[in-house]
Amino acid sequence: MRTVPRLGPDLAFPPAEAADPRGLVAFGGDLSVARLLLGYRSGIFPWSASPISWWSPDPRAVFEFDGVHVPRSLRRTLRRGGFRATLDLAFGRVIRTCAEVPRRDDGTWICPELIAAYTRLHEEGWAHSLEVWRGDRLVGGIYGVAIGGFFAGESMFHHETDASKVALATLLAHLRRRGFQLFDTQMLTETTRRLGAREIPRIEYLARLAPATAAPCTFGTGAVDIPGGPWD
Repeated sequence: MRTVPRLGPDLAFPPAEAADPRGLVAFGGDLSVARLLLGYRSGIFPWSASPISWWSPDPRAVFEFDGVHVPRSLRRTLRRGGFRATLDLAFGRVIRTCAEVPRRDDGTWICPELIAAYTRLHEEGWAHSLEVWRGDRLVGGIYGVAIGGFFAGESMFHHETDASKVALATLLAHLRRRGFQLFDTQMLTETTRRLGAREIPRIEYLARLAPATAAPCTFGTGAVDIPGGPWD
């Protein structure tokens, strides 16, 4: 097995295509805003902080904005109403709540160092959240990174049945209206598969990434409409 590179102080990554069979590109470096943005623009993202590890899996999971599938039960939930959604009004609460959701046998991957790093991204306008509320109670949410017309979904949570799916469907509809071109969900899960996510080869993902990050799109803030159907 080849040795995985360790990053030095220079702001640089090995090519994403140089990842090992698991998708691991490198260890080390830092979680500065500049390095995180370079990573995302290069098709590489962090997945741990102790040590810092950088990944680019092949294949890569994405949502196609014209291929989202809203299951019948979720369509009923969307039509029933009772939720409201906002953008960037509770980023800190969303990421901290996502961090409480166990992701692995040893707990969650969203450690305090990653919370601090993505909070810095948010403060500089690169990381964003969508919140789902029942009255004044935060019941679901999702956060990720937006660069131009590219969005990388990082994590989501729910405190009510389907609230995270409402968040994801609402975010996809919102980004589609805003002209976003690429929604990266990194690796396929049962939840994202049911909503229409699919895997594409990394080489295709990288070819689509550069024009997406260069697109003149903005994320927005404040209240956002929850779709009454797939793209209402």
